[in-house]
Amino acid sequence: MTTKATAPDDTFHVFDTTLRDGAQREGINLTVADKLTIARHLDDFGVGFIEGGWPGANPRDTEFFARAQQEIDFEHAQLVAFGATRRAGGKASEDPQVQALLDSGAPVVTLVAKSHDRHVELALRTTLEENLEMVRDTVSHLREQGRRVFVDCEHFFDGYRADAEYAKSVVRTAHEAGADVVILCDTNGGMLPAQVQAVVSTVLADTGARLGIHAQDDTGCAVANTLAAVDAGATHVQCTANGYGERVGNANLFPVVAALELKYGKTVLPEGALAEMTRISHAIAEVVNLTPSTHQPYVGVSAFAHKAGLHASAIKVDPDLYQHIDPERVGNTMRMLVSDMAGRASIELKGKELGIDLGEDRALVGRVVERVKERELKGYTYEAADASFELLLRAEVDGRPRRYFRVESWRAIVEDRPDGSHANEATVKLWAKGERIVATAEGNGPVNALDRALRVGLERIYPQLAKLELIDYKVRILEGRTGTDSTTRVLITTGDGSGDWATVGVAENVIAASWQALEDAYTYGLLRAGVEPTD
Repeated sequence: MTTKATAPDDTFHVFDTTLRDGAQREGINLTVADKLTIARHLDDFGVGFIEGGWPGANPRDTEFFARAQQEIDFEHAQLVAFGATRRAGGKASEDPQVQALLDSGAPVVTLVAKSHDRHVELALRTTLEENLEMVRDTVSHLREQGRRVFVDCEHFFDGYRADAEYAKSVVRTAHEAGADVVILCDTNGGMLPAQVQAVVSTVLADTGARLGIHAQDDTGCAVANTLAAVDAGATHVQCTANGYGERVGNANLFPVVAALELKYGKTVLPEGALAEMTRISHAIAEVVNLTPSTHQPYVGVSAFAHKAGLHASAIKVDPDLYQHIDPERVGNTMRMLVSDMAGRASIELKGKELGIDLGEDRALVGRVVERVKERELKGYTYEAADASFELLLRAEVDGRPRRYFRVESWRAIVEDRPDGSHANEATVKLWAKGERIVATAEGNGPVNALDRALRVGLERIYPQLAKLELIDYKVRILEGRTGTDSTTRVLITTGDGSGDWATVGVAENVIAASWQALEDAYTYGLLRAGVEPTD
């Protein structure tokens, strides 16, 4: 494990704890390979420090540090080992957990220390003076061994409220023993920005220590609290990718860094790294197997999505009128959503986004607007089905739908067998390139059987369809008199290995709605492949 470079400016630290604190989120269970992959992504992003876990506390983290030494050459980050101060009544030089921190090979160690008097007495079961000695002895020992040391003051803000002088004495002791940074932790996540700013400002003035902030998000204020601490003089921010963490999570790395770079004018990342932010956020979400938050600031797919006609009219004149930054600065893009709220400007901008110049044809734009509103009244939704909207738009522009095949009929049969099993079979009758095709296939459900039958019937004529794969399938029951008599909307996401697209179908039953979405999916797939329509 080597570090070829440091953070852009060591006077300000971006410290990531996704691999340790973020991994404590419910639903996240990282393998060593996952942790190594995330570490590489974070290093690519350019954070200064990556907290890899607690070596010695569990075999997985111990293995991670051992493999990281062999497998990762860090370009920007330094790897950090996390652990606790020595045990009460012992010596840091003889404490096995402290030795495990040294054995990890990490150049930086973060120590968690108690700063709340009640936690010292009830959790550590020792005296307040012995707790200070534990901090002093452990920091000094690690410094003597050539390690850079950061100290996390756990429950600091609650401890400060209970006994401010003792909480500050922990900070002062860590600083005097050689800790580079002392981090004030809002462990319970109950603080508000004004409170954080006032406390950080006072502690900075009273101790002279370099301070950092670690904020949990239990009040929904972790990012705001982090920035409030920076306003008060903190020069070290601890965050997690996508805000992952215990309970409701931690301060989200991406909005914190974006605010520092774009709003505060600080250089905290290598040149060009900010434009990789959206990609990095989504890549890490894939590794932890959680769907990326669509409405996450800066990096969510909806962060720069515009739906209202009023917004679209203004954006057509100047995008800055309804956007606080250019989305390309963080690797994102502006999106226009088409819905029954859309006006002419929305349609024109969406057409431009799709590469279709509607020019000054107001009549055409008006027809598209009315068509969208008419179909959305029936239950269609186009803001989540760009492919179906593009087909609708091209049909209006061309004066007729794009057709690669014509459906004569289709049917799906579900057979309930005496042994309790089911068989699903579909038959489709099609016309393509002047040829009548009848194809039958079985599947693990009626929709899957229809999909397979359609593929069987068309792949010989359109080999491009072999690449298509159904990625996602969603069903929603819309308003109706009774549950089984309601309108059904189906959204299907299809991919071809180089991208994916969504299509929509609406009908009285789920099979018919699914068939509509499948037809659009295949049609759009052939359009993407550059195949010329036959009809």
